[in-house]
Amino acid sequence: MALLFTGCTLPTFGGYKGSTSQGRTEFHLWQGFFITGIVVGGLVFLLIVWTVFRYRKSSDAIPVQSQYHTLTEIIYTAVPIVIVLVLFVFTVLAENNVDAVATNPATEIHVYAFQWGWEFKYPGGVKIIGQTTQAPTVVIPANETVRIDLKSLDVLHGFYVPAFNFSRYASPDYYTTFDLNALHTGTYRGQCTQLCGLYHSLMFFNVKAVTPAQYDQWLHAQQALVRSQPGSVPKLPSGVNSSAPAISTNSHSGGDPSSD
Repeated sequence: MALLFTGCTLPTFGGYKGSTSQGRTEFHLWQGFFITGIVVGGLVFLLIVWTVFRYRKSSDAIPVQSQYHTLTEIIYTAVPIVIVLVLFVFTVLAENNVDAVATNPATEIHVYAFQWGWEFKYPGGVKIIGQTTQAPTVVIPANETVRIDLKSLDVLHGFYVPAFNFSRYASPDYYTTFDLNALHTGTYRGQCTQLCGLYHSLMFFNVKAVTPAQYDQWLHAQQALVRSQPGSVPKLPSGVNSSAPAISTNSHSGGDPSSD
């Protein structure tokens, strides 16, 4: 009854399955750790129960004392070391997969965090900006590699998308670069995870994954709007100093959509 009342879901064990390939890797690692914990905890519990009943007090006589038991000492020393080493190896493999960056990503987006909002910068001068009560939506192609260059324009912020099982610091001193590969289309909630000031709790954003064709169509339309109406490009709030360079990287599909 206690296990049922905890509401632990199987086989996710309360975690997100991960809506990106990187997040799915972390989810599988989480499953492995949780199952390992269940096995080890169950074994320890059975040994305790067995000891309680097998060696319960039956008389006032003092049992025979044994100072050493070499085989037992080797087992309870070696087995935990082996378990930790195995978990360590799987952790390193998962981290390498999550932190790996592709040579030729399908598209590249610069993300800038500031008090208290987000700026998403695409090739061709396209910008999406939202602050405080606004929750800007960054559009990405699903099933393709998206390169994110993350930086803060003031204090330390956190880029976190729960459904992606992914979080990274946005530092004011340098770019943090990583790849995301959304497995399917959909809209996912994101938020800042570092206490960054008065309106930290309102610093939300959304990630909208669409098909590659829809992404191309949307980006080309936005770039055409920038060329025809430069004044329509949103600007950062007054008081926010932008040190963001222009993006010269070619966008989705390896071509320059501004030439279309």
